[in-house]
Amino acid sequence: MDIALDKVCELILRARAVDVKEGMTDPDSGSNAIDDGMADVLTAGSDDASEEEIREFIAGLNDDERHDIVAIVWIGRGDFDAEDWSEALRTAREREQGDTADYLLGIPNLPDLLDEGLAALGRSCA
Repeated sequence: MDIALDKVCELILRARAVDVKEGMTDPDSGSNAIDDGMADVLTAGSDDASEEEIREFIAGLNDDERHDIVAIVWIGRGDFDAEDWSEALRTAREREQGDTADYLLGIPNLPDLLDEGLAALGRSCA
């Protein structure tokens, strides 16, 4: 892999922060979170920078690192086996179109797939 393990792990952490967010659940929220039963803690709001931070993080990666991330996701999803790393990487290069961040953020369970892909490759964030 051309991408450092710590970068993949950082992306996993950031993606998990976005993954747990949900839409507005308490539209009549009061000013005190404790009074509201902490219902808004995991609510995605318009001022939530998590997704934008992921976009900036991915934009800061070079081409090889972005291809690695996509190949890791594909291995985690089962599209390729770990032994097929070169093929997954070549396919990621060939299929690259548009914004990689849009593509990755559109994948359900992105952090889990990254984690599973790393595990298949004999790597871990633990």
